[in-house]
Amino acid sequence: GAVHRLENPGRIPLTLIEVQSGPYLGEDDIVRLEDVYKRL
Repeated sequence: GAVHRLENPGRIPLTLIEVQSGPYLGEDDIVRLEDVYKRL
């Protein structure tokens, strides 16, 4: 995995579709980094 961030610079609300692939699709292998905007 790689550190990444999503931004929507437009005025239209963004809809995100998350796609996972591979033999394991659990949520417990995701590492959440600190949000610099304090949204989490």
